Order: sequence, then structure tokens, then C-alpha cells
Amino acid sequence: SGARGGARRSQAFRLPGRHGYAVEFSPYLPGRLACAAAQYYGIAGCGTLAVLEQNEAGICLFRSFDWNDGLFDVTWSENNEHVLVTSSGDGALQIWDTAKPTGPLQVCKEHTQEVYSVDWSQTRGEQLVVSGSWDQTAKLWDPTVGRSLCTFKGHEGIIYSTIWSPHIPGCFASASGDQTLRIWDVKTPGVKVVIPGHQAEILSCDWCKYDENLLVTGAVDCSLKGWDLRNVRQPVFNLVGHTYAVRRVKFSPFHATLLASCSYDFTVRFWDFSKPNPLLETVEHHTEFTCGLDLSLHNHGQVADCAWDELVKIYTPSCLAAPV
Repeated sequence: SGARGGARRSQAFRLPGRHGYAVEFSPYLPGRLACAAAQYYGIAGCGTLAVLEQNEAGICLFRSFDWNDGLFDVTWSENNEHVLVTSSGDGALQIWDTAKPTGPLQVCKEHTQEVYSVDWSQTRGEQLVVSGSWDQTAKLWDPTVGRSLCTFKGHEGIIYSTIWSPHIPGCFASASGDQTLRIWDVKTPGVKVVIPGHQAEILSCDWCKYDENLLVTGAVDCSLKGWDLRNVRQPVFNLVGHTYAVRRVKFSPFHATLLASCSYDFTVRFWDFSKPNPLLETVEHHTEFTCGLDLSLHNHGQVADCAWDELVKIYTPSCLAAPV
């Protein structure tokens, strides 16, 4: 169930010859958006970080940075509106400054395989970055220091997603091909919680913005599951509807029970897990794997996504256009 079809006020930007892996709205500047992309579907070739600017006329390219390997994720600095971090296929993180458009400020290369995930902490007083890699480790970085502060071992498969808790300082979650969701504390070396979330690879996770104990996972089994850290034996919700792997999941910044997901089925879906029929809407506006997804903090209801069809889209789905 749920509404189907296009979206209101949709704008598109094409990145010729680049396949989108991740998008993230700037936490500072409304209408500014970063996209991490790769040539040749990320299998070979280089990568591009595109910083886009949205205005009345549409989406324009504000800055573009190239790297000699595919870029798989991007995160904005939480203390400098010009700074971003990307992660790449050669095991590196790149720190970029849009005010210095020549090349990266810094390259941090310690992972031994592709780095699929990078996230900048949101809690005040800490400027930390976490990365997750195909080498089965997560690493903690201080962006002002050129080397990692700590390496987190325990996963037995590729780490696809590493996300900081928006509530608990020094706490992050990781999702892996070993079918587990894990919770870590940077102050203690071992894993805090291991949740065998799916009987399939888990490609994405996110924290609820309104409940510090609630997370969502998205997996190759096409489902999204909700997890309450106070009792992880059973999921608190299980959302089905996607027909191929769920590539990315995001909780709404404005609604406690609303979330979005994108998938290898080319769709983006919007859900309210508190409702008997949780699927609110299915947006079908890509013709390839949809990999990147973000919800704007500034413009209520605005969503960005990117896919392997070379398109970045910014839009407001019908279900978010009206007050929920």
C-alpha cells in the first residue's frame, strides 16, 4: 500500500559518467549538498566529490573534486561549513575544503581495503570521524591529526555503515556483511552490543533522532528492522516492501517514527513504523540502483538521493509535503 509515483518540486542534476554512492545535505547551508560518486559503478576508475548548490533555477555545481579511486561516502564537518570528508576504494579518507579547490587538505590512508562509510560526530565538544571498511575494521579519527586514534575489531565481514549516535557522546553503530549490528564506545576497546539483526548482509543503519535507544537496519533481505537497545532479542518493527536489497536507511530529523530507505529496486520508500500500514509512499524516479539518501535539516520534508543512473535528485515527497 502507500502512495506511488513521483515527487513534488523535484530538481535533478546529472553527473556524466559518475555513479552516485552517497549524498549529504550541509548542516550549515540550506540548499548545499555533497555527492560522492565513482566511475564504472565503483568497480574501477576514479571518483568525484560534487558539491551542489540549490537555487530557484535548479541545482548547479558549486565545487567538484576528483580522486584517483571511487568515492563511496561523504560527511560534512560539524565545525566548519567548508570542510567535508570522503572515503574511497583505495582505503583512504580525504579531507576537502570548498574554499581551497585545489586538492584534499589531508589524506588518511590506513584501511587496507575499500572504505565504504565515513561519519563526523554530531555531539558538541567532540570533533571525531569514524570510518568503516571492507577490511572488517572501523577506525576513529581526529580530523586535525593525520593518523587514526583507535581501530575497532570484531566484525567478521565487510563493514558497510558506521554512524555516530546523535545523543550519546563517543558511541557509534556499525552494520556489516556478517549480518550483525554492533554498538561501540570509543572509551572502551571492545564491542558493547552485538545484534544478529538479519539473516542477510546488513548494508545500512541509522539512529532515531528522538529516542537514544532506537536504531534501524536495512539489509539484503529487503527489510528494515527497528532495534531497541534495552531489549535486542526481537526487532520493535519490521518493514517489508522493497523487492531488492535495502542500500541506505535514514530516520527523519523532524518526526520520531518516520524514516526513509532506498534500494537496489530503484525506489525510495517512506515509512511511519507507528502506523498499521507503515509504507507511506514509494518514489520511483531512478532507472538504476539507488544508493544515496538524506533528509534536510533546514527545509522540512526535503529529500535528496542519488543513483547509478548518474542523477542526483532533490525533492519533497507528497507524504512529507503536508504536516504529518
